[in-house]
Amino acid sequence: MKASAIPKSKKRTMTADDRSLDLAAKLFSILSAPMRLKILRSVCDSEKNVSELLAEIETTQPNMSQHLSTLFKAGILGKRRDGVQIYYRVVDPRVIDLCHTVCAQVNSDDAVLAA
Repeated sequence: MKASAIPKSKKRTMTADDRSLDLAAKLFSILSAPMRLKILRSVCDSEKNVSELLAEIETTQPNMSQHLSTLFKAGILGKRRDGVQIYYRVVDPRVIDLCHTVCAQVNSDDAVLAA
């Protein structure tokens, strides 16, 4: 038997709660990059193309594209093509609510620490 193999009798099945926590951890992992949060803040009210995002957010085009791809693959952003331009928009409003809640809490904590 391999050292890393777990006998079937010792394997634990994931509960619904375990799956929920796993999904939450994956979402927080995706949102842990400040650049992705900047992108979400920029597109939370209206869709924008890459040029518009680059005008607002200081980064390189390849870096922007990488983060947009990650958010798209995660199902957080949607996109549509209009000619040669690709426009991005938030398709999961729960993510925006989560970001607003967390940012409000962090800002509140900062105010308390500064006092």
